[in-house]
Amino acid sequence: MTVKVSQLLGMDVYTDNAEYVGKVFDAIIDLQTGEVSRLTLEPIRAISKDDAKRIFREKTILYKSVKAVERIIIVGNAPVREEEPMPEPEAAKPLPYSARYRR
Repeated sequence: MTVKVSQLLGMDVYTDNAEYVGKVFDAIIDLQTGEVSRLTLEPIRAISKDDAKRIFREKTILYKSVKAVERIIIVGNAPVREEEPMPEPEAAKPLPYSARYRR
């Protein structure tokens, strides 16, 4: 199925048993393949790393579980949510030696 990512945002998500799951907030794209890998149902603006992991685990749906996209998104009865591990955020790089001691 070919759909623009911008069309997915804001769409309602239902299971194939007509249970409301949520509304698409954002799409996570795998930069290596150029494909949508997950749909998020909540913003991943967390205060801590643990909050971000919890949101990623509980409030995202693998795009593999999407069955149809028209005016709403239909996903499999039990959306697969924990197949892919959450990518680890990169640690902040320390400033170079010269930048630390500038006046």
